[in-house]
Amino acid sequence: MRAALRAMHRWEDLGEQDGARFSVCGDTFMMSIDDMHIRHDGLDRQAEDFGIKVDDVIVMSKHSAKSGKPALTAHPIGNYHENEFGGRERALVRPSPALMSDALRRIVAYNDVLEVQTCFEVTHHGPWLDRPTFYIEIGSDESHWGDLHSADILAHVIDDLEPHEEYPVVVGVGGGHYAPRFTDLVLSHKVNIGHMLPNYQIEGRDDEDFLRMLNDACRVTGTDQVYVHRKSMKKPEEHRLTDLIRSAGYDMPKSADFEQIQ
Repeated sequence: MRAALRAMHRWEDLGEQDGARFSVCGDTFMMSIDDMHIRHDGLDRQAEDFGIKVDDVIVMSKHSAKSGKPALTAHPIGNYHENEFGGRERALVRPSPALMSDALRRIVAYNDVLEVQTCFEVTHHGPWLDRPTFYIEIGSDESHWGDLHSADILAHVIDDLEPHEEYPVVVGVGGGHYAPRFTDLVLSHKVNIGHMLPNYQIEGRDDEDFLRMLNDACRVTGTDQVYVHRKSMKKPEEHRLTDLIRSAGYDMPKSADFEQIQ
């Protein structure tokens, strides 16, 4: 993906510092590191120490899944509980709802390979950053990571981003790891999504812990709008969660409340 992005324009190499290599094209900077990015906290601070003003961070990465199914995905980062895969425990990184949602729309629009899955993933893994961040990934195993066509698609997605900052922003609650309902919502309606809290992070957690996760997700996303994937839950759990969301003072819009994309 890095090579595909560099091949599209002339990038000026700026030098190295503390094991990181920096280059620039227009007002976009590229930082390359050799260690595992999900455990490299403070990527943004490292860039700023080099003299770069950081507004948002897009991490180009490989996605791994047991299914091995080819995929192009985007997702916010952070940990609702443990930090087994980098970052901080119980800490969410600020997302980039408008950029990430525009990235997904372009991934779907630019992909021309039928068997490639195109979707969001829910919030997971590190590293920890202070600046708004999202990941854009090629999956899902070694046979796909080097796919030049997929890399070229995602490079064009990044190059063409035009985020709709005017769209309302929601946090997603419910569903599975590949967020099918939240993916469909963003593809069909004028709405952006930030953090996503799936069922597997909620199961077995009491009311207090659910509200902690929800409050953190809404706070760092910067919204009081919560979109619930109701059909992914059994009725008692749906009622429990929606009552808690309502009691915490959040709005729960439905898809009909958002303008459709024509």
